[in-house]
Amino acid sequence: MSASEMHPQARAVVDRQRRLGMPPISRFDRRLVRTLEGVSAWLNTRDPPAVGATVDGSIPGPDGDVSVRLYRPAAPPPYPTIVFFHGGGFVLGSIGTHDLLCRRLCRQTDGVVVSVEYRLAPENPFPAAVEDAYAATQWVADNPDRLASDGTLVVAGDSAGGNLAAVVALMARDRDGLAVDYQVLLYPGIGIHEDQGSVRENDGIVLAVEDLEWFQECYYGSEIHRRNPYADPAEACDLSGVAPGTVVTAGFDPLRDGGVAYADQLEADDVEVTHRHHADMIHGFATSSGIDRAETVVADVATDLSEAVTR
Repeated sequence: MSASEMHPQARAVVDRQRRLGMPPISRFDRRLVRTLEGVSAWLNTRDPPAVGATVDGSIPGPDGDVSVRLYRPAAPPPYPTIVFFHGGGFVLGSIGTHDLLCRRLCRQTDGVVVSVEYRLAPENPFPAAVEDAYAATQWVADNPDRLASDGTLVVAGDSAGGNLAAVVALMARDRDGLAVDYQVLLYPGIGIHEDQGSVRENDGIVLAVEDLEWFQECYYGSEIHRRNPYADPAEACDLSGVAPGTVVTAGFDPLRDGGVAYADQLEADDVEVTHRHHADMIHGFATSSGIDRAETVVADVATDLSEAVTR
C-alpha cells in the first residue's frame, strides 16, 4: 500500500503532524499531554453540533465514582443506549477529547450516549479500565428508566476504547447477566504485535511503534496480563455468543491488522459482524479535524446498528 493511496484529507493531517516535528507521544510527560488534550478539547468544542441535552455526572464504580457525560438526542424517547469508551492507549484521552464523536453518535443514532471517564494507566493499570467499563455498562443496563432507554444496549469505543467495548461484550457473555445487543469497534487496539505488517508499514503515521510499546507497558504492566482475554480479547479461545457488531479499520493504521484479524475471528466463531475497512484512512480519523469521513463513518455505524436491532 503506497502513500499515494492515502486520502488527501488524511495526508494533510499527517503532513501537519510532520511539519510540527513532533516526537513520539511516549517521549512527553503524560501529565503535560493530558493538559494539552484538555485545552485542545475545549478549543474544538466551543461551537459543537447540537444534541437534545448534555449532562455531566458520576456513577458508582468499583473504586469510587466514575465520571460520565450523558448525551440525549432531540428526538422523543425511548432511545437505544450507547455506552462509549474513549481512545488514548489507556493512558491518554478523556470525555472531552471525544465530545465531538459522541455528539455525532447521538445525532446519527437518535440514541442516548453515555461517555465513560475510566481510570487511566499507568496510575491505574489493567484491570482498572476494564472494571470501570463493565461497571458503567452494568449501571446503564440497570437504569433504563433514568435514561429513557428502549432496552437496546450498545457498547462502543475507538482505539483503546474499542478494546474495552469488545472486552465488555466478552465479559457480558461469560457472566450471563448483562445483555449487550451490539458492539461498535472503531480501529480497536486488539491483537497488536510488533511483527505485523501494519505496525511496520505505518510506523510514525499518527502513532509510532515506540508509542504502542509505551502504551502497552503502561497498561499491562506484566507480560502475563497480555495473555488475558479481558486485556486483549484476541486471546479468547472462543468468541461465539458475544454481541454482533461493526468493526472499523483503516489502511494507514498500525492497528489495522489486529482489527482485521479480530473481525475475522468474530466471523469464524459465527458472530454476525460488519467489517468496514477504510483503506485510505489513518488511525484516529473518526476524531480528526478536517476529515469528512469522520462524520460519514458514524452514519455508517448508525445504519448498521439500526438494521441489527430491528431484525
